[in-house]
Amino acid sequence: MDLKRCRIINLIHQDFEDLELWYPTLRLQEEGITVHLVGESRGVTYKGKHGVPAVADFGFSEVRASDYDGLLVPGGWAPDKLRRFPECLALVRAMDQAGKPIGQICHAGWVLASAGILKGRRVTSVGAIRDDLLNAGADWVDEAVVVDGNLVSSRRPPDLPQYARAFVQLLAGR
Repeated sequence: MDLKRCRIINLIHQDFEDLELWYPTLRLQEEGITVHLVGESRGVTYKGKHGVPAVADFGFSEVRASDYDGLLVPGGWAPDKLRRFPECLALVRAMDQAGKPIGQICHAGWVLASAGILKGRRVTSVGAIRDDLLNAGADWVDEAVVVDGNLVSSRRPPDLPQYARAFVQLLAGR
């Protein structure tokens, strides 16, 4: 796949983990990939756990999975908020059903668990949500990055280089 033609959704809400939103976003942009921040509403400024702001390009109801090549979910406390929006969960399910790459890091697994797409899938996350992912039917392992089909999962900020590399490689191989 020509990466310069790729369009990626990066989900956003209050208290995202700053590095887990910005590192993959900037890494993908370095490849010429378009990344849109998608949250509850277009134009809302969300602040990360460490105070770095980010503005939503679009609201959940304004985007369609068919218009994008992949999706990222940052960690922090944002995933606990994101999983409360039916439109957000529908978007995650549509991306998964289409086999498009989905990246999750740290607490982001909560969103995939709530979307009901983890049963029988091998994933990792921050250890604090291990039981949540196991209860969602996932095969949880403690590794820096895990690729299972279209899912790329990672544990926490020190794993960001491996996580971003694996996500880009998955996109390039489509």
